[in-house]
Amino acid sequence: MQYRSFGKYKVSEIGLGTWQLGSADWGKIDDEKAFAILQAFVDAGGNFVDTADVYGMGISEKVIGRFLKATDKEIFIATKLGRRHDGNNGWPQNFGYDAMRQQVESSLRNLDASKLFLEQLHCIPTEEMRKGDVFNHLRKLKEESLIENFGASVETSEEALICLEQEGLASLQIIFNLFRQHVADEVFAKAAEKNVAIIVRVPLASGLLTGKFTEQTTFAASDHRNYNANGEAFNTGETFSGVEFKEGVKLSKEIASLLPDERTAQWALRWILDHPEVTTVIPGASSVAQVKSNVAASSLEPLSNETHKKLRNLYDEKIKAVIRGHY
Repeated sequence: MQYRSFGKYKVSEIGLGTWQLGSADWGKIDDEKAFAILQAFVDAGGNFVDTADVYGMGISEKVIGRFLKATDKEIFIATKLGRRHDGNNGWPQNFGYDAMRQQVESSLRNLDASKLFLEQLHCIPTEEMRKGDVFNHLRKLKEESLIENFGASVETSEEALICLEQEGLASLQIIFNLFRQHVADEVFAKAAEKNVAIIVRVPLASGLLTGKFTEQTTFAASDHRNYNANGEAFNTGETFSGVEFKEGVKLSKEIASLLPDERTAQWALRWILDHPEVTTVIPGASSVAQVKSNVAASSLEPLSNETHKKLRNLYDEKIKAVIRGHY
């Protein structure tokens, strides 16, 4: 495992996304399986784990909290707030200081922690980011020693650039993969200039870039790749990066044909890591085997300039035009 700088810390360049550990939008994962996934990640040198209060409405955070008590390894936990729909914390009240503090305190209880390493805005409305009050609330929470760092998870390059104007922003989480290549052009240089960490989510386009799907592949009713395939529940970019599934399967085969060998998922992650502005990439994993596959990308040699050019040409000529939703 290789490590990159996140402020004064060194975090694993392959992190672990834990939406799936909420057992709500990817199918059921029990504690035993969740612990095995987390342990395999830590054993491989991983130390950066991303979660959110809405992943199973606290289930993911609680599982991670229990795991932290069972390990002596230093693990940096990033969580998110802003998308809850319960009680007084629901939209649109969840952007006031009191509501945000309640959500931070809830995450602290779930994780059984005294301070959050990283609290991130969770894809909140663009206008709230533009107003800026939410960032003042995060600064206050930092002053109160409830959080150590704050960042933002965003849907669009416009939102990313708005956030990058905020003093004290530690990180920016954004969708970036072989189906979303333009983000590097629009955001990365400014993030590097501001010394803001880039956290890459949806790196495998919800599994499209594993090379394992066919046009006949189906998903369970509770899987977001079913109920949000066309953006019915939330931003379509969170599912298959906004590309229609069958079209994505075809394009993923073209991508695979340009990669060095059949390790499509690993090369897709390596392609992301070839961008030096990226701090960590957070693929999810629903099995130990997936953890090991993801982590292996850290040891691959960078892709050649020729391969990068071919992948960018494919994106410009065929992929970008079929992305749906706002990005």
